[in-house]
Amino acid sequence: MKGHMDRVMDCTSQHFDGAIAVMQPSESWVAKWQRIDKFEKGIYAVQVQGRLPEDIEDDLESKGIKYRPRDGSARD
Repeated sequence: MKGHMDRVMDCTSQHFDGAIAVMQPSESWVAKWQRIDKFEKGIYAVQVQGRLPEDIEDDLESKGIKYRPRDGSARD
């Protein structure tokens, strides 16, 4: 998404509940609980209102990336 500000804006939301700051994702029980233990260190929303646009979900799927929505609809 580097260099594609429109795509970044499509994947960014101001509507979220809670935030998690993770410095060592692989060592953090909170990161494991939120399934972000393989992500980069950073600040992540606990829950986000809305979902990614369908074309972006399709693009992720075509690249073998499993999208797990953070809107509370994932039941796994």
